[in-house]
Amino acid sequence: MKKSKKVRQEELKTKIDHTPFITDEELAKTFGVSIQTIRLDRMELGIPELRERIKSVATQEWNETVKALPVEEIIGEVVDLELDDRAISILDIRPEHVFSRNHIARGHYLFAQANSLAVALINDELALTAQSEIAFTRPVKLGERVVAKATVKGDDEKGRTLVNVHSYVGNEEVFAGTFDMYRSNQQKEMDRE
Repeated sequence: MKKSKKVRQEELKTKIDHTPFITDEELAKTFGVSIQTIRLDRMELGIPELRERIKSVATQEWNETVKALPVEEIIGEVVDLELDDRAISILDIRPEHVFSRNHIARGHYLFAQANSLAVALINDELALTAQSEIAFTRPVKLGERVVAKATVKGDDEKGRTLVNVHSYVGNEEVFAGTFDMYRSNQQKEMDRE
């Protein structure tokens, strides 16, 4: 027997609460209805689409993890973060990121994505970029998705943390940078010596 709309929607809400990363397609199979019916049910219940649910869960997690700056100040959407190890963010290039004449992304957005990811990666209340060495390897255009990957490479002779960031559109590198990061606990350790 087919469930009533009210019962289906109650069960849908419970299912999404317990499994926030479930797709509309999986939900349609579970409830034996069309994908469109699931989308309409979600809209009526005020439940966002999968991408927004993932972003919401990730933002909550990063807010509890990231120490050096508020997560909303990171340029791009953080999709992976392991403090003092690695991080990944995604930046979709929109009209506000490009020059109107040629639709090429302004370099400071690519730099800001990489730099804010390097700062977020540091496991400290205060992390500042002391120095950076960067290269833009090809223009990025409107509508392209930039994936920045940051990795900690260790400490330099001054005790600062070195972070390498490489940004890609597809498999093509568009930006590379090394960030020399000052951290507040570095000063405390130097004061003890």
